[in-house]
This record gives sequence, structure tokens and C-alpha cells, in this order.
Amino acid sequence: MLIDQDKCIGCRKCVPYCTAGAIYIEGKKAKINLDECVECGVCYRVKVCPSDAFYQQPLEWPRSVRAIYSDPLNIHKETGLAGRGTEEIKTNDVTGRFKPGHIGIAIEVGRPGVCSRLRELEKMSVALMKEEVEFEPKNPLTNLIDKKTGKLPPEILDEKVISAIIEISVPKSCFLDVIRVIEETSKTMDTVFSLDVASCRKGDVWEAEELLSEAGIYYRPNAKINVGLGKPPVVSA
Repeated sequence: MLIDQDKCIGCRKCVPYCTAGAIYIEGKKAKINLDECVECGVCYRVKVCPSDAFYQQPLEWPRSVRAIYSDPLNIHKETGLAGRGTEEIKTNDVTGRFKPGHIGIAIEVGRPGVCSRLRELEKMSVALMKEEVEFEPKNPLTNLIDKKTGKLPPEILDEKVISAIIEISVPKSCFLDVIRVIEETSKTMDTVFSLDVASCRKGDVWEAEELLSEAGIYYRPNAKINVGLGKPPVVSA
């Protein structure tokens, strides 16, 4: 995103809307630090600028990857979906993505105000590729991850995004080992991330709940339970 310096009146109204803290005032004009800008488009869409000074410059690869993972209105060509991941894993009782005996994990690296360079996310994808996990094929990020090494294309490693999500499926028997890998890898990362876990219900508890409790890991229950608004898929024997 760019600011037309001839139109800008230096009112500062745009500054607090930047999700990456990239807008600053120099002299009497607002400017954008392009290295910090994640191309989310928020400053333009909120229409807070009284002189309509914001405009979108053409985005070419690799800079275009910033908008791909930061602009929530972006539709991914590979998946036809908007946003940084797939349909929320919390709707698993309707989608049936994760079967009994398997646990879904979503790792969202970065967040508004903090953001992340993609090289930080690569640390996690490389570590996970060594484990017995399956990367979600409909996640737009999966298309960029090397299927043997877990690495991302080198030209995008310094690109900055609000956040990007790694989605994987893990056999229940390997879940605690994978969690330990995530914990160890997090110590090497210069950003924040959130961790979501989804599983099928087993009696009165969720399979992942048992394992998290066994490992002494604190979790906050959060779910979108099917209350009749959708039907769970038919699973063949």
C-alpha cells in the first residue's frame, strides 16, 4: 500500500488502523514503511483518510505473498477459499475431517500488531515435516511447503504477514511427541503463535483433552458444536 504525498494532509487518522505499525508521520505527511507493511489493505478499506490518499500499488511475487496471507478478503487460487486457513477445525463434528484416532492441530504463527516473517513459520514446518503428520491439502500454505524438507521458497522468507496457519493431522499415538516438537521449536521463534487442537468425542471426553491433561498442558475449551444446523458426514465402514 502507498500514500499519495500530494493528497495527504497529515491528519494522523490512519496511524492507529495499521495492523503492523507500518504507518508513521514524517514532517507533516503520513508514510508507509514498506518493509513492515503486510499488505492487508485495512488502511485503505476503512476509508478513514479524508483526502483519499491511499492507493494499492501492483503486487508482484514475492511481495504478493503478503496480501495472500494478510488480506482476509483474498481468495486463494489453489483452494478457492478466503482467509489464512481452511474451514475452522472447530466444526469437525460436521466436516468429519479428523477421524477417531486422529487429532487435528492448527498453528497460527503471528497476529495483528506482532505479525511474523515467513522464515519464522518455516522453522515450525521444517520441524513438523520430520514427524508423522499429514499437512492439510486444502490449506493454502501447504502448497508452498516442500513435501520432503518442510522448507518454504527462499525468496519469500523475509516477507512479512499478519499471520499464516499450519494445519496438520496427527495419529493419536504420536500426538504428545508432536506437541513436544512444537514446544521445543517455539523457543527458536521470534514471534507468537496460537495452538488449536481438535478431535472426536470419546464417551464423555474428547480424545485430545485426555492427552493434554496427561501432559499437564493448560487449554481453554472452545468449540462450535453441531446443534442440528448441519449433519455430520456419513462414514463408511
